Amino acid sequence: MNFQVEAIGKISNRPDEMALHIDQKYLSGLQGLAGFSHLAVIWWFSDFDTEAARATLEVPQPYRNAPDVMGIFATRSPVRPNPLALTMVEVLDIDYEKGMIYIPYIDANDDSPLLDIKPYTPSADRIEEPKVPAWCQHWPQSYETSGDFDWEAEFLF
Repeated sequence: MNFQVEAIGKISNRPDEMALHIDQKYLSGLQGLAGFSHLAVIWWFSDFDTEAARATLEVPQPYRNAPDVMGIFATRSPVRPNPLALTMVEVLDIDYEKGMIYIPYIDANDDSPLLDIKPYTPSADRIEEPKVPAWCQHWPQSYETSGDFDWEAEFLF
Protein backbone atom coordinates (compact mmCIF):
# COMPACT_ATOMS: atom_id res chain seq x y z
CA MET A 1 0.00 0.00 0.00
CA ASN A 2 1.43 3.39 -0.98
CA PHE A 3 0.57 6.71 0.59
CA GLN A 4 1.19 10.07 -0.97
CA VAL A 5 1.64 13.05 1.32
CA GLU A 6 2.18 16.61 0.18
CA ALA A 7 3.48 19.35 2.46
CA ILE A 8 1.11 22.27 2.98
CA GLY A 9 3.98 24.56 3.92
CA LYS A 10 7.15 24.87 5.98
CA ILE A 11 8.00 25.53 9.59
CA SER A 12 10.07 28.58 10.41
CA ASN A 13 12.17 28.09 13.54
CA ARG A 14 14.61 31.00 13.58
CA PRO A 15 15.54 33.51 16.26
CA ASP A 16 13.69 36.23 14.33
CA GLU A 17 10.62 34.18 13.41
CA MET A 18 8.75 31.22 14.83
CA ALA A 19 5.85 30.44 12.51
CA LEU A 20 3.99 28.00 10.33
CA HIS A 21 4.15 29.10 6.67
CA ILE A 22 1.12 27.87 4.75
CA ASP A 23 1.63 27.61 0.97
CA GLN A 24 -0.48 29.94 -1.16
CA LYS A 25 -2.64 27.16 -2.63
CA TYR A 26 -3.79 26.13 0.89
CA LEU A 27 -4.65 29.60 2.25
CA SER A 28 -8.42 29.08 1.98
CA GLY A 29 -8.02 26.20 4.43
CA LEU A 30 -7.31 28.76 7.17
CA GLN A 31 -10.92 30.03 7.15
CA GLY A 32 -12.58 29.61 10.53
CA LEU A 33 -9.32 29.15 12.44
CA ALA A 34 -9.72 32.45 14.34
CA GLY A 35 -10.44 31.93 18.02
CA PHE A 36 -8.57 28.64 18.47
CA SER A 37 -5.78 29.11 21.00
CA HIS A 38 -3.81 25.96 20.12
CA LEU A 39 -3.13 23.74 17.13
CA ALA A 40 -1.93 20.22 16.63
CA VAL A 41 0.87 20.48 14.07
CA ILE A 42 1.76 17.43 12.01
CA TRP A 43 5.16 17.72 10.40
CA TRP A 44 7.91 15.61 8.86
CA PHE A 45 11.14 14.84 10.74
CA SER A 46 12.94 15.43 7.44
CA ASP A 47 16.40 15.43 9.02
CA PHE A 48 15.77 11.85 10.17
CA ASP A 49 14.31 10.44 6.97
CA THR A 50 17.03 7.87 6.34
CA GLU A 51 16.99 4.14 5.73
CA ALA A 52 18.78 3.51 9.03
CA ALA A 53 16.41 5.71 11.04
CA ARG A 54 13.36 4.08 9.45
CA ALA A 55 14.72 0.62 10.33
CA THR A 56 15.22 1.44 14.04
CA LEU A 57 12.61 -0.25 16.22
CA GLU A 58 14.38 -0.25 19.60
CA VAL A 59 16.58 2.32 21.28
CA PRO A 60 18.75 2.26 24.40
CA GLN A 61 17.27 4.11 27.39
CA PRO A 62 16.35 7.48 25.87
CA TYR A 63 15.10 9.10 29.09
CA ARG A 64 16.40 9.07 32.63
CA ASN A 65 14.54 6.45 34.70
CA ALA A 66 13.11 4.80 31.55
CA PRO A 67 13.60 1.06 30.85
CA ASP A 68 17.06 0.06 29.58
CA VAL A 69 15.64 -0.59 26.09
CA MET A 70 12.47 0.92 24.65
CA GLY A 71 10.48 0.23 21.53
CA ILE A 72 10.43 3.23 19.24
CA PHE A 73 6.63 3.50 19.53
CA ALA A 74 7.02 4.15 23.28
CA THR A 75 9.17 7.21 22.56
CA ARG A 76 8.72 10.58 20.89
CA SER A 77 11.97 10.09 19.00
CA PRO A 78 12.36 11.43 15.46
CA VAL A 79 13.96 8.08 14.56
CA ARG A 80 11.05 5.87 13.49
CA PRO A 81 9.62 3.88 10.56
CA ASN A 82 7.66 6.92 9.35
CA PRO A 83 9.24 10.16 10.57
CA LEU A 84 5.98 11.87 11.43
CA ALA A 85 5.89 14.41 14.21
CA LEU A 86 3.03 15.80 16.25
CA THR A 87 3.46 18.98 18.27
CA MET A 88 0.90 21.09 20.08
CA VAL A 89 1.49 24.83 19.65
CA GLU A 90 -0.08 28.01 20.92
CA VAL A 91 -1.36 30.44 18.30
CA LEU A 92 -0.07 33.97 18.86
CA ASP A 93 -1.38 35.53 15.65
CA ILE A 94 -2.52 34.60 12.15
CA ASP A 95 -1.82 36.56 8.97
CA TYR A 96 -4.42 35.10 6.63
CA GLU A 97 -3.14 36.93 3.54
CA LYS A 98 0.46 35.76 3.93
CA GLY A 99 -0.45 32.34 5.33
CA MET A 100 1.56 32.85 8.50
CA ILE A 101 0.59 31.37 11.86
CA TYR A 102 2.88 32.84 14.51
CA ILE A 103 3.72 30.60 17.46
CA PRO A 104 5.99 30.92 20.53
CA TYR A 105 7.80 27.59 20.14
CA ILE A 106 7.99 24.34 18.19
CA ASP A 107 10.48 21.48 18.43
CA ALA A 108 10.90 21.27 14.65
CA ASN A 109 14.01 22.30 12.77
CA ASP A 110 13.84 25.32 10.50
CA ASP A 111 12.30 24.51 7.10
CA SER A 112 10.79 21.20 8.26
CA PRO A 113 7.89 20.23 5.99
CA LEU A 114 4.49 21.07 7.43
CA LEU A 115 1.99 18.30 6.63
CA ASP A 116 -1.20 19.40 8.37
CA ILE A 117 -2.67 21.45 11.19
CA LYS A 118 -5.74 20.72 13.27
CA PRO A 119 -7.38 22.92 15.89
CA TYR A 120 -7.11 21.75 19.48
CA THR A 121 -10.56 21.12 20.93
CA PRO A 122 -10.91 19.85 24.50
CA SER A 123 -13.89 17.66 23.58
CA ALA A 124 -11.70 15.60 21.22
CA ASP A 125 -8.16 16.14 22.49
CA ARG A 126 -8.19 16.55 26.27
CA ILE A 127 -7.78 13.53 28.52
CA GLU A 128 -8.96 14.24 32.07
CA GLU A 129 -6.95 11.53 33.82
CA PRO A 130 -4.19 10.22 31.55
CA LYS A 131 -2.00 7.36 32.74
CA VAL A 132 1.76 7.21 32.11
CA PRO A 133 4.47 4.78 33.28
CA ALA A 134 6.04 5.41 36.69
CA TRP A 135 9.38 6.44 35.13
CA CYS A 136 7.83 9.60 33.61
CA GLN A 137 5.14 10.47 36.16
CA HIS A 138 7.27 13.41 37.36
CA TRP A 139 7.07 15.08 33.93
CA PRO A 140 4.84 18.17 33.62
CA GLN A 141 1.11 17.58 33.49
CA SER A 142 0.38 20.25 30.86
CA TYR A 143 1.70 22.08 27.85
CA GLU A 144 1.73 25.30 29.87
CA THR A 145 4.11 23.96 32.54
CA SER A 146 6.30 21.96 30.15
CA GLY A 147 8.36 25.00 29.17
CA ASP A 148 9.66 25.42 32.72
CA PHE A 149 10.71 21.77 33.06
CA ASP A 150 14.40 20.81 32.82
CA TRP A 151 14.07 18.50 29.81
CA GLU A 152 17.84 18.43 29.29
CA ALA A 153 18.13 16.50 32.56
CA GLU A 154 15.67 13.89 31.24
CA PHE A 155 17.06 13.20 27.79
CA LEU A 156 19.93 10.76 27.44
CA PHE A 157 20.55 11.40 23.75
